[in-house]
Amino acid sequence: MLVGFSTNDDAGVYLLAENLALVQTVDFFTPIVDDPFTFGQIAAANSLSDVYAMGGRPVSALSIVGFPEKGDPGILEQIIRGGLNKMDEAKCSVIGGHSIRNEDIQFGYAVTGSINPHKIWRNVGTRPGDTLLFTKSIGTGVISTALKNDRVSKVSLDAAIASMSQLNRAAADALHELESLSAAHSIHAVTDVTGFGLLGHAREMALGDATASIDPVTLEIQSKEVPLLPGALEAANEGMIPGGLKNNRDFLGECVSFASNIPDQLRALLFDPQTSGGLLVALDPAQANLAIQLFARHGVTARSIGAALPKTSTLLSVV
Repeated sequence: MLVGFSTNDDAGVYLLAENLALVQTVDFFTPIVDDPFTFGQIAAANSLSDVYAMGGRPVSALSIVGFPEKGDPGILEQIIRGGLNKMDEAKCSVIGGHSIRNEDIQFGYAVTGSINPHKIWRNVGTRPGDTLLFTKSIGTGVISTALKNDRVSKVSLDAAIASMSQLNRAAADALHELESLSAAHSIHAVTDVTGFGLLGHAREMALGDATASIDPVTLEIQSKEVPLLPGALEAANEGMIPGGLKNNRDFLGECVSFASNIPDQLRALLFDPQTSGGLLVALDPAQANLAIQLFARHGVTARSIGAALPKTSTLLSVV
């Protein structure tokens, strides 16, 4: 086992041969949008994301289905079709799965990928001075909650769906290209931002790993640079707060400090649990501009949202 659960990494990695390892992950959840085909797409994109975040290539997947005994089979068919559509886009073969009768609809995948054991991206390894780049925008949690309460605009919902349905494959391809162009190892840590929110996953990147002699750092997040989905601030301001956001805020506690001028709704969004969120990357600042250019070449918008500093009294500082 090359990567396990000790640092809460995005996926596990198991060595098969000198230059070949397996990367494995699993994820499933209940519907967050009304359209079953779209839900299937989002569930697939979300399940694949952890493999991309580790630097791997998805190869095969097993579907995981929970569906009510008296549910409409047509809905289940559309969910599965949506998932297969996104898996086809990822060139990942669905080779089986398992279904159970369940009161709530649940859907997702266990995904297996291949990875070079010498080129694994971990969520630890951030160094003082590193630039933090982030792809995609945040706010899917509050927008999904607004949808449940019939208080979401079409523009906001469409933007959230487009973001959640977008594979992180192109972003990972850009990082692989950066590696091939860089003489030195310039990518120090990568993770995808999902259920623990931007700050929760940033905390994991800041913790370090004593067993690997990786010291903790403080991540300084520039709040005005964090990209937001349209309508996200309004949803947070109207109290569309998912339970996961509250849990994330309680869990992080003293790990994060905020500048006094940051409004409450923006603070809330930084804790907002994301579905199929973007990649958060810590890399050598000398390579940051090139990385942004490569992201753009691959059709991905990436922004610099902060930097890593020597460890202070808190792991995260939002300014």
